[in-house]
Amino acid sequence: MLDIAEELHRWVEQGRDFAVATVVAVAGSAPRRPGAALAVDTDGTAIGSVSGGCVEGAVYELCTQALQDGEPVLERFGYSDEDAFAIGLTCGGTIDILVMPVRSGDRARPVLASALSAASRGEAAAVARIVSGPADLMGRGLLIRSDGAYGGAREGAYEGGFGAHPELDRTVAAEAGAFLDAGRTGTLEIGEQGSRCGAPLTLLVESSVPPPRMIVFGAIDFASALVRIGKFLGYHVTVCDARPVFTTAARFPEADEVVVEWPHTYLERTSVDARTVLCVLTHDAKFDVPLLRLALRLPVAYVGAMGSRRTHLDRNRRLREADVTERELARLRSPIGLDLGARTPEETALSIASEIIANRRGGSGVPLTGAHTPIHHDATSDAAARVAAGRIGSVA
Repeated sequence: MLDIAEELHRWVEQGRDFAVATVVAVAGSAPRRPGAALAVDTDGTAIGSVSGGCVEGAVYELCTQALQDGEPVLERFGYSDEDAFAIGLTCGGTIDILVMPVRSGDRARPVLASALSAASRGEAAAVARIVSGPADLMGRGLLIRSDGAYGGAREGAYEGGFGAHPELDRTVAAEAGAFLDAGRTGTLEIGEQGSRCGAPLTLLVESSVPPPRMIVFGAIDFASALVRIGKFLGYHVTVCDARPVFTTAARFPEADEVVVEWPHTYLERTSVDARTVLCVLTHDAKFDVPLLRLALRLPVAYVGAMGSRRTHLDRNRRLREADVTERELARLRSPIGLDLGARTPEETALSIASEIIANRRGGSGVPLTGAHTPIHHDATSDAAARVAAGRIGSVA
């Protein structure tokens, strides 16, 4: 739902009633991941997508029905088999979709309105909704903010409370906070004892976090192409170089920030996190060595450096002389990018972006033709695997 937050926030501001269908869990190959949403208002206007077209028509009808009767519903769509007119996924997967009315006076509306408002402003927030459990709790939600606050009033809107035992709110807030810290969306299972409502619960936790950072060091023509593709992928992109004649907003109009500063000095003072990607395109030892010495010791997602294989070997020698350990060197992606045979700046930017995506999603980088690897990957950790299976958390 939060993937279409800006549009839905406008609908809320305009006082529209609508129903929103959200992907709760997927199994096997499916076009969209948990959190993907389709919304329909009372005029029949639709935004978003839950399946890339396979079951959109059926979900549209479920939304219009939910607007009429005011009842949330959890529906499962699977493979459409051999019947060309059956409603289902031709890709062979299964998706569970929560369809929820959001009308004036509905208990859930203020909670979702606050979540949509926060997400549309780029604030970090998570909303947890009950998707399986007692009928009177279905669809109820709780908003969790990055400072750990939940429930209560903010901007005149009540932000949650499931209406069961207060301990349930505290439990969900703590568990959903972990999702928010990681920027994850997935399902959370709470056992009968932990739910305090006499039945086990399944909740969908949707996280909205500010865009991850891409910092491009080196104001060269390849950087301009990488900035464009970085923005396309949803990154907040910064270009940094110590040479003011090249490091200008006019040369990098798509960049969010253009910084004239020695790269390692800027990296020392700026904020990074586990989603940040660092692309070092300077291929000049006086810039690269102090920068990479610092970068390889930071908890970032990706560090890549441009240069020929000869440059790479010379740079590694210099880094070892600068007390960079072999373990730290193993984190460096150099020469940067996947082997696509790239030559132009645009092709090289695509090569770099492909490696960043493969690193983020656990992809192999090999052609899908003839391969027996999954088409859709998530991170390779056990926790991420449970996200993909729709069972990331469990509280007794």
